[in-house]
Amino acid sequence: MNNKLRKIYIPMTETGFYILFCLQNEMHGYNIMQKVKEMTNSEIVISAGTMYGSLAKMERDGLIQFTKEEGKRKSYIITELGQEILSIELKRIKRLYKNSKGEKW
Repeated sequence: MNNKLRKIYIPMTETGFYILFCLQNEMHGYNIMQKVKEMTNSEIVISAGTMYGSLAKMERDGLIQFTKEEGKRKSYIITELGQEILSIELKRIKRLYKNSKGEKW
């Protein structure tokens, strides 16, 4: 994997994480926004500007790929590179959780 991309994306923002996580299944931006809102009990609400900016950047960087367009809605899916970055981030989060269990300062 490109080290530059690794430095850009890891650690991931919550927005980036949820976009990649959702795109393990083909979706369009509005669909992702609704799914993230539902998954987080409205704690994370991704604005349209943030969503479409993130999708454009992730597509440019090769983390996701465009699949189809229906009307104004463009659908995307995660690429192998995106899956690799998501996997690294999931391991990082699991390590943080594991290391914090039972620890008291």
